Order: sequence, then C-alpha cells, then structure tokens
Amino acid sequence: MPVSDIFAARGEAEFRRLESLALDSVGEQSAVIATGGGTPCHAGNLGAMRGRGLVVALGVSLDTARHRIGDPSTRPLLARPEDEIAALYRDRLPIYRQAHAVVSTEGKTAEDVAREVADLAARAPALGDLLPDSILVALGERTCPVVIRPGALAQLGMLVRAALGDEVRQVALVTDSNVDPLHGDPAARALASAGLDVVQAVVPAGEPAKSVDSFAALMSILVEAGLDRSSAVVALGGGVVGDLAGFAAATLYRGIPCIQVPTTLVAMIDSAIGGKTGINLDAGKNLVGAFHQPRLVLADPELLATLPARERRAALGELFKYALLDGEELYGEVDALALQLASEDDAPPPVSLAGVIRRSAGIKAAIVSADERERGGERALLNLGHTVGHAIEAAAGYGTLLHGEAVALGLLAACRVSAALGLAEPALESRVAASVARAGLATDIDHWLRPDVLARVGVDKKRTGSRIGFIAVARPGDCRVVPLELSRLREILAPAG
Repeated sequence: MPVSDIFAARGEAEFRRLESLALDSVGEQSAVIATGGGTPCHAGNLGAMRGRGLVVALGVSLDTARHRIGDPSTRPLLARPEDEIAALYRDRLPIYRQAHAVVSTEGKTAEDVAREVADLAARAPALGDLLPDSILVALGERTCPVVIRPGALAQLGMLVRAALGDEVRQVALVTDSNVDPLHGDPAARALASAGLDVVQAVVPAGEPAKSVDSFAALMSILVEAGLDRSSAVVALGGGVVGDLAGFAAATLYRGIPCIQVPTTLVAMIDSAIGGKTGINLDAGKNLVGAFHQPRLVLADPELLATLPARERRAALGELFKYALLDGEELYGEVDALALQLASEDDAPPPVSLAGVIRRSAGIKAAIVSADERERGGERALLNLGHTVGHAIEAAAGYGTLLHGEAVALGLLAACRVSAALGLAEPALESRVAASVARAGLATDIDHWLRPDVLARVGVDKKRTGSRIGFIAVARPGDCRVVPLELSRLREILAPAG
C-alpha cells in the first residue's frame, strides 16, 4: 500500500509499528536497506540498526529536500504549515547525526553518493566489534574513523595498523609532560605490540607550547629521530598536543599520517576531530595551521579518570556548545552531567559520559563531512561561542583561562548578541548562565567585555573586511551564521555608559 493510504486508513502509529516489523524482518543477510526518513526516529529503531551494521544518513538541506520532493501531496507529514515542517526537520537532525556517518548529498549525483557510501562500507569491517562504538568522518579516501570505547587504548596498535596498513613501520608518539607519566608507556607498549618502532617525544604542557618555538623544537626532534615519509605521528594528549603534533604531521616532509588519541574531554568531543591543526601567534589563537585529517581518532573515556577537576569543568563549555547546536535532548543530558563532572572527587567518569561523547563527536563529524574547510558555512557553526571566547582567552593571556572556560563565557556573549538581533529570547542567556554555573564555570561575562577584549574580536579567521560571520543561537538546535559588522557586534557587547 502507498504510505499515504496507510496513514489515511490506519494512522501514523500503526504505520510506525509495521515499519519496525519490516526492519526486524531483515535478518542477518548481507544487504543494503534504504529506510524512510522517520524510521530511525521511532521505537528504538536507530539502536537496532547500529547494532546490525553500518548506518549511513544522507544529509540534505531543507530547501534541497523540498525541491527534490516536488509535489508533497503523497507525503502525509508535509500536510502542515511551513514552520512545522522546518521544526520537524530540526527535530530529526540530532537523530540522523547518531548514524555511523553522514554523507552530504548537496550538489552530488546519485552515483557520487553511492560511491561514497560504498567506500564507507568497505572501510567499516576494519573496525570489527568496535563499529557500534564508532562514528566515521565521511571524506572519501580521507575518511576518518572515530572510536569511542572505554578501555580501547589497549587496542591502539591494532587500530593503527588497520588505519595505516603495513607500509608504516615507525611512529612518533608525541605527548606532553603531564600526560606522559600517566599514559605514555601504556600507549607505547600498545603500539610496539603491533610491530611498530616507537619514538617518544615529550613537549611542555599547556597552551604556551602551541608556539613557533615549540613547533620548531618538535620538528627537530622528529627529524633527528629518523622519521621519514613512511612514518606517522601519534598525538597523545589534549587539544594543545593534538594541534601541535597534528601540525607537525601536516608539514613534516610536506605531510605524513597522523593518529589522534585525545586524553581530555574537550579534545575527545572537539579538537581531535576534523583535521584542524595549528599554533598560536601573539596576535591571536590558531592563526597559523593546516587542515590535515587524522587517519584515526581513538577516544578512551577511561583516560579521563586522571583529568584534573578544573579540566573536567572546562570541558563543559564545549559540551554546552554542542548541546546548543544539537537540541533539547542533548542539552538536558549535558546539564544533568554538569554537577558530577564539576565535582572535585576523583570518581571515574560516569557511564553515561561515553554516550554524550559519541553524540557530540557525531555532530562534529557530520558537520565536517559536509563542510571540511569552512567553505559552505556549515562548519563555521562549530565556532559558536568562540568569537568572543577566543578574544577573552587571548586578552587574559594563554594559559590563564582554559579554552573551555573561555568558550563558556563566549556562549553567554552569543546568547546576548542573538537576543539583541531579535533571534533569541532574552531568557536564553539566563538559562545558559544557570547551566554554566552548575558546571562550576564563571558567568561574569560583563567583567570581560572591556576594550582590550573587544579589540581582539576583529582578529578572527571568520572576518571578511569589516564583517564577521557571527554564530547566533535562537534556541537549542537552531543556530545559524549571521553576517555582522564588527562595529555593531562591539556596540552590542560594550558595557552601557
């Protein structure tokens, strides 16, 4: 029966029941199953699909979807006002981003998309039983698996071999002076167990290590250790190590493979994923760098047990960013974790944290897959809270504030600007401030909106002339890039009087 007839005769609830039964009947045979857009959104279907095989969501904008549908009369769920259709689209996006991979279909032929899906299917078996705990940054030949599983560090050697093949025999394990005593030797043993020759390089801990001098020193270590074009770099640490070691891999001999093994929550959900690498200048953060996709990201939540309480709290700044990008469900989950993550206790990470990491990493993977180099605007959404956050971080002096602490303040500034532009309710800033406070993070945004901070807002990679692409948030799950004159942005943020 046509879907519209089933809806008319039996209602949507009965259609969804029949749909789930059909999905359950697939069995274990090798097949490609094309579902409707609502299938993963009901009755726990998505979990069943992920457990059975590779799940790929085909990404499309709402405007393109409308164009492809043509006559909507055979689509029962489109017999509603335009604002309700837009809301349905926004509500489903967070679910689609929980697939193993999201392949953008914008501007591509069916053959192009099929080829990309087939390529993902060919890569998935290398993950073996790790597939249910993985997501894939879908970039064709540069597709990057992101594995999120407690205890997975012990499998690092096997996974590196699967990602790089047999041609790589030597790896440089780059870590910092804080992480090396905790995880350096276990990581080196895991790599050596796979027959890899391991060179260990330890850089100073903290944001100051992302400097031109530290970069030059690391490059000299790698060259003197005998790395060549068949070698690879394994970055074991937080965002600083990931950015610095990733940039070294991007530039050494004009590029060698990189593996990211994040040890901080911020790195697991954000900086280790997407291929952005770089170092800082006095003029601003991350002004020198390169896009260099890792071959693998391995996030082991058990490594977070050694994370200092301040680092855990700071990570909530980035987690709330992803919650605002995603929607109410993830926002509620992060808000519920805030008190536990902010605690000074040395308790192990909550079990539910692995799922939140996977959700957040899936958001970034989907956005990067569609807009790897910030050319279409979608990847710019990941800078929510960062325009003002980076300015605060730079004005305070790198290392004074942790990145996540500055981002949390930047989120409050984004809420304020969004309200001033008429996109958000004024109450949004208060709501986010209450969540940030529960996480033990500062909410004194007015203290930071001083001339030296506002002057640095213009030192931003998203600036074009006198304008900036500011990331505004209307509500959780509804964020957008807004072209904004720098003078207007400073006017909104400048303290009254």
